[in-house]
Amino acid sequence: MLRIGLVLLTAAALALTAFAPQARAGKKDDTLRFASDLEAENVDAYYNNVREGIVLARLIWDQLIWRNPVTGEYKGMLAKSWKWTNPTTIDVELRQGIKFHNGEPFDADDVVYTLNTVVDPASKVITPNNVNWIKSAEKRGPFAVRIHLKEPFPAALEYLAGPIPIYPNEYYKQAGPRGMGEKPVGTGPYRVTEVRPGKLVRMEKNPDYFKDSPQGQPSIGKIEFRPIPEQNTQFAELMAGGIDWIWRVPIDQMDNLGGQPGLAVKSGETMRVGSLMFAASGKIPDAPTNKQQVREAIAYAVNRVAIRDNLAGKAARIVHTPCFPEQFGCIDKGVRTFDYDPAKAKKLLAEAGYPNGFSTDIYTYGARDRPYVEAIVGDLREVGIIANLKSLQYAAWRDEVRAGHAQLFFGSWGSFSIADISAFTGYYFRFGPDDTTRDPEVRDWLQTGDTSIDLDVRRTNYTKALKRIAERMYWLPFFTYPTNYAFTADLEFTPSVDEVPRFVNSRWK
Repeated sequence: MLRIGLVLLTAAALALTAFAPQARAGKKDDTLRFASDLEAENVDAYYNNVREGIVLARLIWDQLIWRNPVTGEYKGMLAKSWKWTNPTTIDVELRQGIKFHNGEPFDADDVVYTLNTVVDPASKVITPNNVNWIKSAEKRGPFAVRIHLKEPFPAALEYLAGPIPIYPNEYYKQAGPRGMGEKPVGTGPYRVTEVRPGKLVRMEKNPDYFKDSPQGQPSIGKIEFRPIPEQNTQFAELMAGGIDWIWRVPIDQMDNLGGQPGLAVKSGETMRVGSLMFAASGKIPDAPTNKQQVREAIAYAVNRVAIRDNLAGKAARIVHTPCFPEQFGCIDKGVRTFDYDPAKAKKLLAEAGYPNGFSTDIYTYGARDRPYVEAIVGDLREVGIIANLKSLQYAAWRDEVRAGHAQLFFGSWGSFSIADISAFTGYYFRFGPDDTTRDPEVRDWLQTGDTSIDLDVRRTNYTKALKRIAERMYWLPFFTYPTNYAFTADLEFTPSVDEVPRFVNSRWK
């Protein structure tokens, strides 16, 4: 099961020994260079849903509200204050004296235009669930806005503090998503100086960043982001001083990297959960995964504990439902579970009409999850399922899934760092573009939970939905992701559970 992964990790270890540490340029020229195996599909935050784009968005733009990543306390960011006037209305008073990077003054027109634009179905934002709870925004004064909700949505502040940055209305009217992606303009702590799509994003500290920002003032002068798909190349550049920070480091490389002069490593659990997912809605008419017995057989065939222990590390928590355990409404006990049992898997396959198994493709993306999927492929082979691994870039993977070309696929979700189940389970099971099961009862339970202001009603309906998802094996959640970071020892960096590296709070030692 794990042989292929171990070979790859051994090769990575050998790559580390080939480079002697050199003088590091980051501190010297006050430029933090960070790299990742994935690229941001579009720097415009509303047309991107990979973590790299979220990281860039938090540097370039501000939200109305800021949530303390340690305490969970809400504070005003672009908003000076807010209040619920009723369950479907939020009145917001805005800060004054803030400017966008292009000099455009910030006021109510920017908030109203941003919200009304992204909630318009014609805008086709990439993650509609982040905004489709908003009905409209209304200007009530130069620095006063009223936000109308379609129905009660108790998680509203979580979203306003996360995936809803505010754009300059005059610039965005002219530039649109394409222009914003090529030349982003925000109010955030860093302003973009160059974008080379798929290759490079350069930023410099915003000298006019407002002094009362609850997240503090940036210290590092410049930041550069580069996608580097191959982990061995990342290791080599980190060792040579070409980059200063990487993440998603395989667990067995942490000691190797941490033992190198001039480098430091840290680990931290995140809200991200990896899962094996199925096409079960009938959109692919002849897909074996339409049958519950086949989905159950796959669940019994895969040894999640061994994959976790050998490839992710025991800090990763095995989970049984599609949500992060600490999100509001998430349960992980009292649901049906599937332990490793290949004999039972073979029996179920025979009962489903596949006594000799079947062949299919299994889709994944990026370098981080490939070893997990290679192990899954090995496990499935043992029960007669021949899975052909297709590793794509994230956008291509997403498009294949949404188009109904994939019946078996592995991915992960970090909930846009929102500590509410609506950002996870509802995203995948409320008949949105990524719902590949289409169970109307699950949808209705989640809808009720997402829109009730009664906490007991929310919990009750979420529990019903999660139990049904587990009972019918619509998903096979694997484990939470501890993220491993490696970076120059010259850098002060602290991970956070929401998986948003806060470079605005980093500094050189």
